[in-house]
Amino acid sequence: MQAKKEKTNAKRFLDAYNNIDYALKTRYNISRATGFSDLVRKSVAVNYIVRKYQDELIDYGRLRNSIIHNNNEDFIIAEPHIEVVKNIEHIEKLLTTPPKVIETVARRDVLITYAGKSMREVIMLMASSNFSNIPVYKDNQLIGVANGQKILNSMGQFLIAGGKCSAFLDNVQIEDMLSTLENSNYYVVKPENCTIEEALAEFDKNHKLLAILFTKNGNSNELPIGIMTGANVVEAQKILEDY
Repeated sequence: MQAKKEKTNAKRFLDAYNNIDYALKTRYNISRATGFSDLVRKSVAVNYIVRKYQDELIDYGRLRNSIIHNNNEDFIIAEPHIEVVKNIEHIEKLLTTPPKVIETVARRDVLITYAGKSMREVIMLMASSNFSNIPVYKDNQLIGVANGQKILNSMGQFLIAGGKCSAFLDNVQIEDMLSTLENSNYYVVKPENCTIEEALAEFDKNHKLLAILFTKNGNSNELPIGIMTGANVVEAQKILEDY
């Protein structure tokens, strides 16, 4: 039986390049006639991985034109260095089979609370669980995320206005506090197949974001099956580097 012929560096490079080109054009519905450099520039705004590796990808577009002759991939005129091949294959893997948040950095034991709970109950729940971001539901509908720092700020404002600490703890419900915030800026809901790249893009474009909740279909009337907070960003970036 004849041994399988090992791919050359050029063939490996071109395969990865073509897979990246196809993946980005398909995902973002970009014309097949779009050149690779323009494709990269168009994808930068919507893809964290492309944004991170933008310069390398544009360089690889130029390198691809130096490897082949007259756009004929059967006529190779140069062989790329193995480190270049490994790097473009790494980028290809990130773009074509990216790791999912729910399988990596997301916390799966999501603690929730309900709209009618007093601030005392919510604070005690945070203290006993050591979770600083807790989703709040009302009639099976997500209405926001209770955050320890936001609760502290709200309590401070309540006291400055002349209120009593006991009144804040026992008479104010978590729903009341959330209604005073632009709460939708602080969380988003994504489906269970959300990738690390997509999650990092959310944190990158919204610096106020505290948490991403993951439900089966990404709907706010579903209970969460995972949560990612700003504290997980560095870990998520490390996973992409090592992936």
